[in-house]
Amino acid sequence: MRAVQYDQFGSVPSLVDLPTPAPPDDGVVVRVAATGVCRSDWHAWKGHDDSVRLPHVPGHEFAGVVTAVGPAVSRVAVGARVTAPFVFACGTCEQCRAGATQVCTRQQQPGFTLPGSYAESVVVPHADVNVVALPDAVGFVEAAALGCRFGTAYHALHARARVEAGEWVAVFGCGGVGLSAVAVAVAAGARVVASDISSAALERAAALGAAVVPMDGDAVERVRAVTGGGAHVALDAFGSRVTSAASVASLRPRGRHVQVGLLLDDEAAPVIPMGRVIADELELLGSHGISVGEYAAMIDDVVAGRLRPLESIGRTIAFDDLPDALTAMDRPAVTAGMTVAVF
Repeated sequence: MRAVQYDQFGSVPSLVDLPTPAPPDDGVVVRVAATGVCRSDWHAWKGHDDSVRLPHVPGHEFAGVVTAVGPAVSRVAVGARVTAPFVFACGTCEQCRAGATQVCTRQQQPGFTLPGSYAESVVVPHADVNVVALPDAVGFVEAAALGCRFGTAYHALHARARVEAGEWVAVFGCGGVGLSAVAVAVAAGARVVASDISSAALERAAALGAAVVPMDGDAVERVRAVTGGGAHVALDAFGSRVTSAASVASLRPRGRHVQVGLLLDDEAAPVIPMGRVIADELELLGSHGISVGEYAAMIDDVVAGRLRPLESIGRTIAFDDLPDALTAMDRPAVTAGMTVAVF
């Protein structure tokens, strides 16, 4: 099979030929039809994640068709249209038994601990737990968007932030997950204000229904003014010391901050004003992906038209363009929204 692989962190990835994988006894092989290009892939490529072993095939957002099934799999058949969350859960640990597969204590991740979806085929272990069937009404491109950015935003707002209609949601960072958060919050009946340094990203956020403010030195004050004293919920959807601090500072008393963007390398230790956290009884929440059990409700919303993940996609590219798309994240984005490669 053809795949994208890098041999050193930060080196230009290559298009290579690798053996087509066989399924483990409890797993399946999925022929990839579409895969997302995510900032988490960039972090792995830059060497910010110590779980990655070289040489490495990146990619963790995908959708496609099952081509091979292990003998212990009972719920998935060859020919099924499927996707999967980026956390491959074991299905048996304490967290999995509680339904929290997104924080499985024995989790594996494509594109990090396992070869990823920048390839014509990808393996999904524990398939009866991790594989999600796709209705015909959901295309492969939008399904690939659900695996990380859109699914992550859905879980962050519903399961973690407990967003309610009429509340103000502030989103800091309007990349793929930030724009997805805007769309999910608007669909939930929330009022949204979004901030980013990119005018193109702010235009997309406004088109999705958000009030927008530039991410500059006055961003927090403007967000607090728009929201009438602070947001009920604020998300750092980018992952930096600046955006995480701004998210916390934008909250009203008893507000909920959700950290969605990864804080790695030089950004790993943000300064949080714990005195204000105590005085205003703020909640600081982490959010990691989405559980398998949440997919049914999310896909129902997509099929019904309440959620439109395609609106969060900025461009589609060909498989051969994946190396350039990954390395391009070293520079400021020229388009707003997610990038999805179509095979």
